[in-house]
Amino acid sequence: MLLDLSPLWISLKVAGLATVVAFFSGIAAAYWMLGYRGPGKSLIEGVLVAPLVLPPTVVGFVLLLLLGRSGPLGQFFQALGFRVIFTWYGAVIAAAVVAFPLMYRTALGAFEQIDPALIQVARTLGAREARIFWRIVLPLSVPGLLAGLTLAFARALGEFGATLMVAGSIPGRTQTMPMAIYFAVQAGAMDEAWVWVAIILTVSLSGIVGANLWQAQRQRRVNSGLPDVGADPPLPRGDEGDRQNPKSKIQNAAFNPSGLGQTRGSAPTHRFTAPSLQVNIHKPLATFLLNVSFEVGADALGILGASGAGKSMTLRCIAGVETPASGRIVLNDRVLFDSGAGINLPSHRRRVGLLFQTYALFPHLTVAENIGFGLRRLPRVERLQRVSSWLAAMQLQGLGDRYPQQLSGGQQQRVALARALAPEPEVLLLDEPLSALDTYLRSQVEQRLMETLAGYGGVTLFVTHNLEEVFRVCPQIMVMAAGQPVTSGTRHEVFERPGRAIAAQITGCKNFSRATRLSPTTIRAEDWNCVLEVAEPVPPGLSQVGFRAHHLAFVEMPHQPNTFRCWVVSTSETPHRVTLFLKLHSRPDGYLPRNADSLGPPTADYHLQAELFKETWQTLKQRPLPWYVHLAPERVLLLRHF
Repeated sequence: MLLDLSPLWISLKVAGLATVVAFFSGIAAAYWMLGYRGPGKSLIEGVLVAPLVLPPTVVGFVLLLLLGRSGPLGQFFQALGFRVIFTWYGAVIAAAVVAFPLMYRTALGAFEQIDPALIQVARTLGAREARIFWRIVLPLSVPGLLAGLTLAFARALGEFGATLMVAGSIPGRTQTMPMAIYFAVQAGAMDEAWVWVAIILTVSLSGIVGANLWQAQRQRRVNSGLPDVGADPPLPRGDEGDRQNPKSKIQNAAFNPSGLGQTRGSAPTHRFTAPSLQVNIHKPLATFLLNVSFEVGADALGILGASGAGKSMTLRCIAGVETPASGRIVLNDRVLFDSGAGINLPSHRRRVGLLFQTYALFPHLTVAENIGFGLRRLPRVERLQRVSSWLAAMQLQGLGDRYPQQLSGGQQQRVALARALAPEPEVLLLDEPLSALDTYLRSQVEQRLMETLAGYGGVTLFVTHNLEEVFRVCPQIMVMAAGQPVTSGTRHEVFERPGRAIAAQITGCKNFSRATRLSPTTIRAEDWNCVLEVAEPVPPGLSQVGFRAHHLAFVEMPHQPNTFRCWVVSTSETPHRVTLFLKLHSRPDGYLPRNADSLGPPTADYHLQAELFKETWQTLKQRPLPWYVHLAPERVLLLRHF
């Protein structure tokens, strides 16, 4: 007797349609839940995954109530002249419902694995949510979505309980392979049951194996540098693009993104008329209130502070990635945010360039595609020219068709900087852009960054916790602590007169003492047990005195002001410098050595730290102890509490 193959075709038809429904509805629900922050999220989540945990017969019973003649959906379909119960349409609905949770949960997990910085930077590059979904979220989620698709199909193919209650088991009409197996076993036809089991296993495993092979091939293409399937056509690789298009060399010779006659090989220049940014925002955070107010023009402003001070959150609020509770942000007379007026421009309309610490390069796009991501609205020829110009400016010629994972850290940083600057933003926000680099590479990239910023005429904010880095890069500095600015000014003003103890500490001062005013020009350093002359009037509210370790001087004349006897208690070395821990006025307890060549272990019995170059230390340590240390009056830091 020939085997009736109708259950196979019915199963493939039902499972295929059900998988399509579960695939698209699962992705839509997952993407919506990814950004949902409203009430009842846990309850909604429970409803969406309920078919996964409930017995199939319960799911079938609920569907029967909804789709039956007396059910709300059943009556609706009857009004349209359409019946669902005991039809293959009903089987599709039942299979889709039970397959949906697998697709939803897998898609949600895939979306959650995407670095949020990728989505945030895409918004700052002018991309709307639809484009972000199709060009960033969806391609990066392909492995997870493919796994969900495979699982959903396998689940729909093997669905039995809910389908039996909603569609029945009508031979040639609604009988699927799981039902054929069940009734074959009931009738004692074990050979027939084994055939259907083999077919189901073959179909299911074929889907899983095919998905795995496709994913492996896709990964090999990415690793080899070949364009991914579905990616945009590759953009030209620097000068190689000129050879591909003879006309482009003539066009590029006079091309620059701002139309100012920029020549090839140097960073494109930007010019804005009197750029300005005013920020006055408030936002409650977990441990403090972000309360920031400042104004900046063309000179780059460095925001210096310890980790968790609110520096990055300030940038994110300016970029529109985060929303302040109240306040106002104005860029070049254009209001980006105003809580009183109800204005909150989305990121893609703010014309803001944001460079993350991790660079947040799109891993599935080539270097050229990354740089050109924010240039979508430009004509193709102009877009290719601008990308080619930035590749040359950042010394990335020949790397345009590579992927980010094929680049070094310095190359990735330059790609991210070019991508941020290519759309000509009115403000450039740099969030610790050098911290992920090693010492040598950081120096090289820092020089390139400074050259690039020199040709950028917009507003620049540079966030870092590295005081030497911010001093070299930024003419203006603002120090932040616990969500508030504590001092600001030129880099020399901030380092020479920080004003507050916390600002002195953040800017690298290591020597502090409680201080008492004795006269308008003298103070007593309580913890150092000495009287100091100062070069400026003692301000009201004085609480501490500070002195930077590299400003201490060792002298041979003990009679000048602010000069005291000292002993070296211990030392700490780096490759180029030595830190000396000094005890003033008297020998440390238990001090044995006669000179600095024989020192004990580090101890807390000291007053000051001094930093010297090793060459100076080699000469100084030959002197017999005690030495004389001089604290120049003009270098004394008069500090108030935060």
